[in-house]
Amino acid sequence: MDSLGLYIHIPFCQAKCAYCDFTSYAGLDSLFEPYVHALEVEMAWYGRRAIPEVDTLYIGGGTPTVVSTDLLERVSKGVRRHFRVSSDAEIAMEANPGRVDCGKLEMLRTSGVTRLSLGVQSLDDEELALLGRIHTAAEAVASYWHARGAGFPAINLDLIYGLPGQGLGEWEKTLEEALSLGPDHLACYALTLEEGTPLANSVTAGDLPPPDDDLAAEMYELAEERLAQAGYYHYEISNWARSPAHISRHNMRYWRYGCYLGLGAAAHSFRQSFRWWNVPHPKTYIARLEAAPSQLPGWESPARGAGEVISREVAMGDMVMLRLRLVEEGVSLADFAQRFGRSLASVYGEEIEALAEMGLLEILPERIRLTPRGRLLGNEVFQRFVSLA
Repeated sequence: MDSLGLYIHIPFCQAKCAYCDFTSYAGLDSLFEPYVHALEVEMAWYGRRAIPEVDTLYIGGGTPTVVSTDLLERVSKGVRRHFRVSSDAEIAMEANPGRVDCGKLEMLRTSGVTRLSLGVQSLDDEELALLGRIHTAAEAVASYWHARGAGFPAINLDLIYGLPGQGLGEWEKTLEEALSLGPDHLACYALTLEEGTPLANSVTAGDLPPPDDDLAAEMYELAEERLAQAGYYHYEISNWARSPAHISRHNMRYWRYGCYLGLGAAAHSFRQSFRWWNVPHPKTYIARLEAAPSQLPGWESPARGAGEVISREVAMGDMVMLRLRLVEEGVSLADFAQRFGRSLASVYGEEIEALAEMGLLEILPERIRLTPRGRLLGNEVFQRFVSLA
């Protein structure tokens, strides 16, 4: 590994959203300080190992900005104390609109955050209430302009479409209002009903209509068309950047099947042919780090919950699936051969030809990539490589 992406998970929220099944918890304010201390211990533990230079850092959650300014500063300083951070590193942080004041934004910018990702999700108050968000559309817009005033080089807006009862017109209105703000990056995700979440339970009970897949496809095509007209660069299935310079470098590491290190409860890590993840609950995570000896065999954290060795066959399928998410780049034939010592065609030739005949894959001299129709049916394409892997 020449460089490393670092992810830090802050698993706390002010309130749990109705659609969320991420590892996040509301009402655990008393754990904020012990948790940050445990993060510092885990940073120190990894810092004693031969860790490559960090060139991307992503602090996500949960809602990282729910903790105090002082604690966020401790996280930032801890990273720089225990890791070598490149001078041009991308440092990104998630934030919830309406819950970040100007003082906190100024601190984040001063501490080196270069990319702020605002979880707007919708600019319609009824839709925000349906999703269980605790901000209003007006607060989302105000937070955006406060962030602009703080001087972040890149501001992301996250949006969700395909909500129960949402019409094409409502989605278009949110999209147009988001575009009018001039964000540097837009992520547009189709709603996924995760089992056990309040929103999924409401649909199952018949209190809400189920999402319409055909309508969601129309919404996606509208986003593609409108964002292209506005000059945005469509670089990943669900992500658009104002220019190539505004692409999320940290997320590109995931899609290019690069190595990364995760710190915090439930954080995942990937190194060569190993993948592991930390224990999910912050109380358990804190206890593990409090009891951790200074030396342990292996490379993984004392907070490690489980892990796996990735076979060569699974790794090949994973790489193809992740890289196919990249709209223009797709899967490089040379990169695949260099990594696995086999040509892409020798492993997946029949499947690639079949998908191309279906109009889902485009075969180019140096790469394969999804067609526009393939992007709509991405899961169908990806499943072909899972079954082969």
